[in-house]
Amino acid sequence: MACLILPWGWLRMRTNFNAQLLATSRGARANEILRSCVHCGFCNATCPTYQLTGDELDGPRGRIYLINELLENGSNQQRAQQHLDRCLTCRACETTCPSGVAYGELADIARAQLGPQRNGVAGLLRSALQWVVPYPSRMRPLVRLGRWFRWMLPKRLSDHLPGAVGRPVLTQAPLSSGRQGPRVLLLNGCAQQVNTAETNQHLARLLVEHGVEVTTVRDETCCGSLDLHLGDHERGLHFARNNTDVLYPMLEQVDAIVSSASGCGVTLKEMGQLLVDDAAYAHKASAVSAKTKDVSEYLADCGITFTASRSERRVAWHAPCSLQHGQKITNVVENLLGGAGYELVTVRDSHLCCGSAGTYSVLQPQLSDRLKTDKIQALSADAPEVIATANVGCQTHLNSGSDIEVLHWIELLK
Repeated sequence: MACLILPWGWLRMRTNFNAQLLATSRGARANEILRSCVHCGFCNATCPTYQLTGDELDGPRGRIYLINELLENGSNQQRAQQHLDRCLTCRACETTCPSGVAYGELADIARAQLGPQRNGVAGLLRSALQWVVPYPSRMRPLVRLGRWFRWMLPKRLSDHLPGAVGRPVLTQAPLSSGRQGPRVLLLNGCAQQVNTAETNQHLARLLVEHGVEVTTVRDETCCGSLDLHLGDHERGLHFARNNTDVLYPMLEQVDAIVSSASGCGVTLKEMGQLLVDDAAYAHKASAVSAKTKDVSEYLADCGITFTASRSERRVAWHAPCSLQHGQKITNVVENLLGGAGYELVTVRDSHLCCGSAGTYSVLQPQLSDRLKTDKIQALSADAPEVIATANVGCQTHLNSGSDIEVLHWIELLK
């Protein structure tokens, strides 16, 4: 057995970081992640961009080599930027990897090294997205304006305009200290409260009808994932600190912090890790992360029995990457829908990304559209009556190309 294990260890990536970089927590963590890679290439088999381009540098293994070179000596910045910008951060490679390489964390370290700035139209788009999307007060009027002038907008933007502009769920009554039943703090999200506000409105009603008290906080902000994935690390941490300040004082008053947007949920669950080096926030952020649950986790733990809210029974389930690969939640939504009386149809390649990936559909429209087309074909193949998903980005992205209605799965329960 030893003769098999030893050569496997020899395959692990060798790094040669300078002492200054290794002295930082970010450098030490990148070094640790890189050295866990054994170059096996299993990750490429489940990487959506590698499947499309066939380019080794558009797969996790190739990107890992680029990241290593970038961090060791600062070389190939332009090439690393090109191929990291094409990465969806879907983290399917993490689910596949036999060595447990934390690729998503490594990619964000490299993006922070590269920074958020880009030249030309890409740079303008990135700046505009950072200025608008995390702020509902800015996004809401611009979406209304965009609906009037949809015909003037590029397809990559017009496809994401909702049918109606939503408002957040707000609770006015102060929390009672002597509560008897369960209580949750429901997160509204930023893009979600504008584009698909009906999800949380339905969820709030559902919870109240089943005896769960719902509260919200007005000062909740963006989770920071948009900025982190665009390489603006400090701005992402700013949002993480703000949410820690807002949510931490609520922890003793609620049983859980609930997110119905899986993309936000995965970042909130990793907030303690993001702020681990901040002495003033590390403990509080970890406590917030520990109490954050995806709505599917919370409902499954409650043991409440749900029934179907729609007459359509055949459902194609699309698990967002942030749910199945980021939060590692599988078969929970499926069991809840099945228990409510729905029939889940077979969907091929269910592990693959739909191409939404936050801002990816705007910044990488060609690759994103190809992934969307493939995903809609897979979801539609077994003649479902409705498509269900668990993240605002996936929902709006798929709805822009599907003849079958795409809903958040929570809307299928009553």
